[in-house]
Amino acid sequence: MHESLIMPADPENLTEWARFLGSAEIPVLRKTMRSLTTLRAQATTPGVRDVAAIIKQDPLMMVELLRYLQQQKHQRQEHEVIQVEQALMMLGVENALDHIATKPLVETVLHAHHDALVQLLRRVHRAHVASNYALEWAIRLQDIHFEEIRTATLLHDITELLLWCFSPAKMLMLDNNLQDPATHRRTAQEKVFGFALNDLQSRLVAEWSLPALLITLMDDQCSAQPRVRNVRLAVDLARHAAHGWDNERLHGDLAAISELLRTTVDEVKIMVGAPS
Repeated sequence: MHESLIMPADPENLTEWARFLGSAEIPVLRKTMRSLTTLRAQATTPGVRDVAAIIKQDPLMMVELLRYLQQQKHQRQEHEVIQVEQALMMLGVENALDHIATKPLVETVLHAHHDALVQLLRRVHRAHVASNYALEWAIRLQDIHFEEIRTATLLHDITELLLWCFSPAKMLMLDNNLQDPATHRRTAQEKVFGFALNDLQSRLVAEWSLPALLITLMDDQCSAQPRVRNVRLAVDLARHAAHGWDNERLHGDLAAISELLRTTVDEVKIMVGAPS
């Protein structure tokens, strides 16, 4: 196992977790790694779009790419980079791929925790469902920077994905506690970890020096802004619908989405594929 993947002795608080995850090597999915390896074997110089399309399938790989870009950021770089295509052009495709190729695999890290691996993969799928919702709504709202919305939605729960990798037992405990619909997410997280995952994520994104715009778009506390509300509602809808369309929390989600899009709840149901 990579040396930086070795866990500290029983992290007990937010500060210890932030310190570890802030510098830990981020594992990536085997499927995306294989796809990139195949692409490099087939093309002498892989194109930015082809590489970006693969990386976007893996939120863990996406955040590692953006973190690496921030580490390599040149003082003369005037604009924040959020999109994968832009990051690849700034870093150079081959340089970026060489960096990613050294990352550990999620499946290796969780080889002894099959249940946690299954749950992590479900969360990755859910992130893609949410990003598709957010993208569609951004286009409907004539947001010309819709790719920023999609990226923020894909990375919204990145700390949860990391904890599935590095603390599978506690995450399974948390997931079990959340099976009760009456359980509040923040309360359950504080009971298991001693802090809320959003608080840890706020520390991490600052530690990684991610672009300020991306941090804002991922921050539920900024949901008074329509673009942030788009991200949050997409994440909430995907999370709640994952438990079935009869989930009581979906009523509030659908009403809030109809308000955001200035349309009816029935029209929203059609858009998201919910039963009428």
